[in-house]
Amino acid sequence: MTREYLKKATLTAKSDATEVHETVKNILADIEAGGDAKAMEYAKKFDQYEGNVLLTPEDIEAACALVPEKLKRDIEFSHDNVKRFAQAQKATVSDVEVEIVPGMIAGQKAIPVDAAGCYVPGGRYSHIASAIMTVTTAKVAGCRHITACSPPRPGVGIAPAIVYAAHICGADKIMAMGGVQGVAAMTFGLFGLPKANILVGPGNQFVAEAKRILFGRVGIDMIAGPTDSLILADKTADAHIVATDLVSQAEHGYNSPVWLVTDNRALAEKVMELVPGMIADLPDVNSQNAAAAWRDYAEVILCSDREEMAACSDDYAPEHLTVQAEDLDWWLNRLTCYGSLFLGEETTVSYGDKATGTNHVLPTSGAASYTGGLSVHKYMKIVTWQRATREGSRAIAEATARISRLEGMEGHARAADVRLAKYFPGVNFDLTADG
Repeated sequence: MTREYLKKATLTAKSDATEVHETVKNILADIEAGGDAKAMEYAKKFDQYEGNVLLTPEDIEAACALVPEKLKRDIEFSHDNVKRFAQAQKATVSDVEVEIVPGMIAGQKAIPVDAAGCYVPGGRYSHIASAIMTVTTAKVAGCRHITACSPPRPGVGIAPAIVYAAHICGADKIMAMGGVQGVAAMTFGLFGLPKANILVGPGNQFVAEAKRILFGRVGIDMIAGPTDSLILADKTADAHIVATDLVSQAEHGYNSPVWLVTDNRALAEKVMELVPGMIADLPDVNSQNAAAAWRDYAEVILCSDREEMAACSDDYAPEHLTVQAEDLDWWLNRLTCYGSLFLGEETTVSYGDKATGTNHVLPTSGAASYTGGLSVHKYMKIVTWQRATREGSRAIAEATARISRLEGMEGHARAADVRLAKYFPGVNFDLTADG
């Protein structure tokens, strides 16, 4: 049986890439040439904000005082979970030292990048959790300097809860600047900041394009598109919960795809019946986003069995993948392409987005086929080193000289020759490529 589309997307989750690219490229060039003053000019234009760019300790204290105590406890709970998971991830990376041949020692060393720039969206929604996810992991990784950057609201500044989250998670500086200008300020080291070695965090299409253009000059977590989610559900799934989970992710934005893949027609039809009413019941802005996403980008796919469902999921390589089906261990062992996996009805993408501890900065637009999400490892450089005794370098030097000559790289060969001549005078080595 081939896949049957009970609902097919009419659009794909791609922006007008050419127009966005040119706009972003010009803003970046303008700010790099004009420095702080030009960045402030764009901030005034786009953010409509003229307060402190870098929050002072007094600014931070005042913002934190506005956060309700109950919300503070929730933020601290989420921070603790993310921190403990990040620490467990870091423990999987260790320095290594191995004797390759007698006298030749090679090693691996994990070194955190020096300066991290963490972008925290704050436009349509205040992404408190993004501050927790990006800043906490950078701190656990050991970055010396962490800047949290978030767009301020006109006459208000950064949402107080974002300030509180960034502060308790370990941000060294909090910058009230959004969009391309905020990304540029961190990259170019404006306003006295160190130049970022890596840029992380979600953002709109302009932020994503800025990171893509700057990649190479700085590291980035990933090139991100609109968030996407896929649910694998069989006859045991609760249609009401499946529909609720789809709607919860569709509210991210008008172009956020959600997909249901199932082998049960009755379930699929029930979910399709329930979704419109659930969308209509959301607050206005959320409802508008979810309605457009469901109308234009959502898909419902009927498969013959669980193997075909798994293959379909791997083809889509979703950012978020939920399984509401029997035999969860089978799915865990079978599925290979996803940003983060949610096994069983008892967990949901919303948990991972906010408080579970796993990171919510994840690969989108099929990128999960080749990369995972943000983790402490993204902030760390795995570098190698070597050291040798003179005797230990002998066999290595001989092989190097012969391989280099076979490749036609005589200079490389002579770097080996000179050591053999110095360390083993009088020894006749056959260092020709065809010896």
